[in-house]
Formats: sequence, structure tokens, C-alpha cells
Amino acid sequence: MALPPVVSRQMYRTLEPYHAQIYFVPEAKRAYEQIGLKGQTMGYFASRGAPLGPVSAEVMASIFYNFHPALVQRVIPDAWQRATQEQIIAARFEAANAALRRLLWDHLESQELAEAAHLAREATTACTTEGRPLFAATAKLPWPEQPHLALWHATTLLREFRFGGHCAALMAEGINACEALVTHAATGEISAKTLQSSRAWPNEEWAAAIQRLRERGWLNEDGTLTEEGKTRRDAVEQRTDQLALPPWEHLGEAACKRLRELVRPLSIAITNAGTFPSSLSPWENEDL
Repeated sequence: MALPPVVSRQMYRTLEPYHAQIYFVPEAKRAYEQIGLKGQTMGYFASRGAPLGPVSAEVMASIFYNFHPALVQRVIPDAWQRATQEQIIAARFEAANAALRRLLWDHLESQELAEAAHLAREATTACTTEGRPLFAATAKLPWPEQPHLALWHATTLLREFRFGGHCAALMAEGINACEALVTHAATGEISAKTLQSSRAWPNEEWAAAIQRLRERGWLNEDGTLTEEGKTRRDAVEQRTDQLALPPWEHLGEAACKRLRELVRPLSIAITNAGTFPSSLSPWENEDL
């Protein structure tokens, strides 16, 4: 029986904190600095983009979609001169290992974690590479043997698979990079200030995106979405859910439910440890 697309959103919300800790934990900052990368921005782009190889800033900005190109240009290609692709990839895995050992020390040897890693890895076998360059590149990396790292790699792949579909859905709705952030802020999930500053969009470009969306009838004067805006943003999310569904259909309803049961306490532990800044985290325990 076919699964409803909302299942892919549920799986994402439960599994994402297990992956996303890598962007915030101090272990990552230390690991990147040890190989010569400088600052959080360089560490983020270089570590997430390293599987692509030493691509240009223009290529990376196009793939990452909603970051201002100038932000990427500040650190790419400089990062490729400071560390090799192999060093960066190894540092990221080392950081994930250290952080998970700190955050989940009492779960690492459990049969439940090993089962979760097996199920998540099986789900990735149904992910295809078409139109998803970051997923395709990351999928070529060797699988870690330790269950907690295998689960982290699987959640990374599933996240990048969903991300590729999300970019396609935004393009299909005619929403460009800055407009994607403005409409996201308009949902009320994350503040406009946080999204604009973290993606480094200048005030004039942010204001121009707001004006375009108002002219389309998508945005109210108070910055909230109009009914048309809600419809278009919902269309993006629904298409994203649909495009992210193949691994979960492959796994099946019962196995999806079991995987969420297994990962939920891990994601809650990571979240409750204060891993994510409150301004950037959409996760609440009841939603995982």
C-alpha cells in the first residue's frame, strides 16, 4: 500500500536532529580548525560540500540554494587551499563520532541503535541521484562500521536527498533563493531576522524580494502569507514530501514506524542537551 507523502515529513522531523547536530557541536569547530579551516562559515560550506570536490563558489552557491553567493565566496575556494577533500571529510566524521559519543554515550552499544542504523541504511538504497548532486556525491562515501556513525551517515544521506527535492520544488513554484527565505519566515517557523542574517542577504535584496512577493499577492503588509502565498508555500512543502517519499515507501509503513520509535529518544536527547540555538531550532520533543 502506498504511503501518504506526509510520512516523509514525519521521518524527516524525527531523524533530522541526529544529523543536524554536526552544524552546531563544538567538536566540529575543533575538528575543522585542526586541519586549517577558519571559522564556522568555512567549516560549514567546506564540510558539507567536500564530497563534491573542490568546486567553485558559484557551483556551491547554486547547489546550496538559499545562501547569498557573496557569503560562499568569502570561504570558497579558499577552503580548498587549506585542507584536502579527504582531510575535510575525515574531520567531519571524526566530529560526528565525538559529538555522538558525548551526547549519546548511554545508547551507543544498544541493540536499538544498531537496528536503527540497519533500517536507515536500507531506506537509502531507494534514493536516486537524478537532480540531487549533493546527495549523489555524499552517497559515494564509504559507510562507517560503527552503528552510531552508520546511522549518522544514513540520516545525512536521507537529509540531502530530501534537500535536493526541496530545491526542485522551489524552482517549480518560481521561488528564488531570497524569496524562499522570505516565504519561510512568513510561515512563522523561524524569524526573518535569523534567516536573513544566517544566509547573509543584504537589506536591499531582502526588501526587493518582499516587494516582489507582495506584487504577486503572496505576502501581506505585515509580512505574513496571504491565502495565495500559503497555497504556494504549501505546494512547495507537499511536493518536497512527495519527492522525498521513495526511501520510506521502500521501507514500508511498519519499518518506518519502528525507525521513528528507535530514533526519537536519540533525537530528543540531542535536542535536550541544548545542541541547537533556540532561534534556529524548529524541533520540540512532541513533534519528533
